Amino acid sequence: MTTTKPKLFLEIENSIKELDPQTISNGRKEVLQPLTDFIQSKVSENQVIRLNFICTHNSRRSHLSQVWAQTMANFFNIKNVFCYSGGTEATALFPMVAETLQDSGFQINSISKSDNPVYSIKYADNEHPIIGFSKKLDDDFNPKSEFAAIMTCSQADGGCPFIAGAEKRIPITFEDPKVFDNTPQQAEKYKERSLQIATEMFYIFSQINL
Repeated sequence: MTTTKPKLFLEIENSIKELDPQTISNGRKEVLQPLTDFIQSKVSENQVIRLNFICTHNSRRSHLSQVWAQTMANFFNIKNVFCYSGGTEATALFPMVAETLQDSGFQINSISKSDNPVYSIKYADNEHPIIGFSKKLDDDFNPKSEFAAIMTCSQADGGCPFIAGAEKRIPITFEDPKVFDNTPQQAEKYKERSLQIATEMFYIFSQINL
């Protein structure tokens, strides 16, 4: 029985078509391989895949990783993938992250306005939106067991040698676009980081054999 591939928003499809996985170095591919292996093992055993992307403040890189990973799972029609994000502390999803994703074709809606706003992030008409807000990695919104903890920043990677409940802990760190906040390069650098993460998530999910 074949299943229909979910239809992403056209602008997101076009953004994905412009990604070039050949820009990923062999050294970086080695860093990505443990996550590919984790996903493949779950697919091969027909098990649910839970990925929790963790950064210090759960404000930038972990959200970009969560959103692009969930989107790529759908793009490659890999079922039962549930992506989460968390931090060693909760702050707020940085507005430039939402703006950057919107520029790539995601539909962003504000559900709750507060010091820690909640966003609905949609990538397809018929798929459940990703709920984006800053939270600690062990928040009740996140899985308690049977998940991979992907450390997206070196500070969280170094500060959290043990993640309770994680089946596997995988460091895949990214440079922080925060260093360009309030500079003329801000939008450009957030886009650059988003596209790097999108490209690497594309590569990871493209390696999965169904």
